[in-house]
Amino acid sequence: MLPDAEDLPELLLDLAVPHEDINELIALRRTVTGDPGSRRLLAECVDELFRGLDEPGRDPGLDERLAEAPRSAHDTFAAFVFLAAHPHTVALHRERGIPAGTTRRTLADLGRQMAVHRRRHGSTGLRSPRWLARHFRGEVYQLGRLQFERARLGERTAAAVAANGVPARPGTACLNLHIPDFRGPLTPAACDRSLEQARDFFPLHFPEEQPVAAVCHSWLLDRQLRNRLPADSHIVRFQKRFGIAHEDTGPADTEPVQFVFGDPGLPVAGLPGRTSVERAVRDHLLAGGHWYIGHGWFPLPLVARPESNPSNE
Repeated sequence: MLPDAEDLPELLLDLAVPHEDINELIALRRTVTGDPGSRRLLAECVDELFRGLDEPGRDPGLDERLAEAPRSAHDTFAAFVFLAAHPHTVALHRERGIPAGTTRRTLADLGRQMAVHRRRHGSTGLRSPRWLARHFRGEVYQLGRLQFERARLGERTAAAVAANGVPARPGTACLNLHIPDFRGPLTPAACDRSLEQARDFFPLHFPEEQPVAAVCHSWLLDRQLRNRLPADSHIVRFQKRFGIAHEDTGPADTEPVQFVFGDPGLPVAGLPGRTSVERAVRDHLLAGGHWYIGHGWFPLPLVARPESNPSNE
């Protein structure tokens, strides 16, 4: 189910796995393939990953199974599950006519998440199987600067969408927007290009779904950011694309600390202030404030269709 040790480095490089993690993964491959129990667990995890593909948003429940992984591969077993799943995902994409370049850029989020793990823990590992399961199940796609997830409207967001004249109810198809790290600034032009690609991509490859809205659930939509950042900042301009369906009432202070500084457990008093975003997050928390998750949306028909889509070729 896994590439040979000689071929594995090529796949790891294609998936943007950090170079400093490659030798360790190759060495650990012997642990995974040399033990019958580990091979069986690997096969069962891959089977579970692809169960119920007609249910977008289904959690395969890998966390519980990964707890059974051998101690020596505990932090990396999830990576081997996705490596074993890779050819199956490629086949799913081909069945939908999805360009190979889009497949490669989408599944390279495996390497991004391993880089996030190394930044936080200083070691080889992967601790986000639920998130990456969506990529390998064909639910998340990298289209330019943004990631788009095939999803369904929740009750409160559906009500906000419907109240603005867009036909929608709970369960109506939508696209969840995600903002990956290590992709440069969140410029308006880059976001426009991503949205234009999505406008062509999903009707072509998933014509049966017809999403009515783009949705984002993020601390980046906390409107307090407008008091902490310049009006022309990329984040504020991104935020203004959305109508706010609702905001959580419970604080989510660890969210910006994790995504801006790399570790949700860092003490606030020691956070650096090298950029305007770092200073905004830190100073707001030091002043006794809290950050909240905002839930925003905008209708997809407002996105202009591009004349061509060369980045997906």
